[in-house]
Amino acid sequence: MNHILFDGDRRTALLPFTYTRPVGDIRIGILTLREKWQHYLGEEVSCRTEAYLSGKFPMKSGADNLLIQASFFPDPGLVAAIRKLQPGEALWKDDCVLACRSEDPHADPKGKGFIRRDYPGETWQLRNTWDIFSMNGRALEADFDLVTAGRKSAPISATNRLVAADRIFLEEGAEVEHSILNASDGPIYIGRNALVMEGNLIRGGLAVCDHAVVKMGAKIYGPTTVGPYGKVCGEINNSVIFGYSSKGHDGYLGNSVLGEWCNIGADSNNSNLKNNYAKVRLWNYETRRFDPTGLQFCGLMMGDHSKTAINTMFNTGTVIGVNCNIYVPGFPRNFVPSFSWGGASGFSTYQPAKAFEAARVMMARRGVDFTEEDARILQQVFDDSAQWRK
Repeated sequence: MNHILFDGDRRTALLPFTYTRPVGDIRIGILTLREKWQHYLGEEVSCRTEAYLSGKFPMKSGADNLLIQASFFPDPGLVAAIRKLQPGEALWKDDCVLACRSEDPHADPKGKGFIRRDYPGETWQLRNTWDIFSMNGRALEADFDLVTAGRKSAPISATNRLVAADRIFLEEGAEVEHSILNASDGPIYIGRNALVMEGNLIRGGLAVCDHAVVKMGAKIYGPTTVGPYGKVCGEINNSVIFGYSSKGHDGYLGNSVLGEWCNIGADSNNSNLKNNYAKVRLWNYETRRFDPTGLQFCGLMMGDHSKTAINTMFNTGTVIGVNCNIYVPGFPRNFVPSFSWGGASGFSTYQPAKAFEAARVMMARRGVDFTEEDARILQQVFDDSAQWRK
């Protein structure tokens, strides 16, 4: 049996994060959606995504394929139901297709050729960008139980102060010294070779993934995720930071999501609560308007390779695209299209040649090559996002 996650109908609503990755490679909790499915299925899982992403994220096809909509979270009941599908059957929950089984890896699960089977259980789906942080607590709890089941934490140094120590797990090579770790409100997971420096105040849930760094004197409130090779400091609340991104200095980040290769300048802050305490509206690429989130707390959504200068400020509910450079005083507008350069006083186009050179230098500092495939993907993002840079 070959397993494939397909982007489904939530990809556009999950922009700007899906400009540069399949839906299945969004990180929420400790693991990406793809990694969660791989844990449950015990098999390698590939992704069916946009053509321009398929070079970096290739799909593996087989003679017998289970196609699963990537925006749904796995659980034992759903996995069991999917595994029971026979060739030519599709599994539905109300008006959403969950999965299908087909010889054709490019099959449309909503096609007329499939026999419909209805799933009676509850499902859990990532539908919008703000779900990434608002669902992060539930995802973190589930991932913690999944990845630590039957395992014992690496030793935790006696220099630390621990609360609910049974919900704190360190992988091999993780270092934590002279910090307060309180897991009473959620688990704390420190990945392989991650470093938590001295003097940190941490209240779970928290995932500090492999090789990530929490610098000295950070104040982190869960549920928060710092992806692999991330670097953080300052005050962080209920945020998800994808791999290789840095918020390495003082400043506040709350109820927010940062993609990969982002950098937040020193003393930069975002608002996550409106002065009138009203529910927050956020730009939605799918509907092409600012939509109600139903949330009172909602901060910053920032796509891959975007950066800020020092002392940058963001209004409640701001969406920043891919490869943006925000650097002038004042609050920029609440939606900044990809490849924009500027701030409150206005924007110009951040030309790909300059953007690619900055990405090449930043990635080289972490020992990662900026490839021709990366350039092709970002060029496509530049072309696709031109409609918003007017």
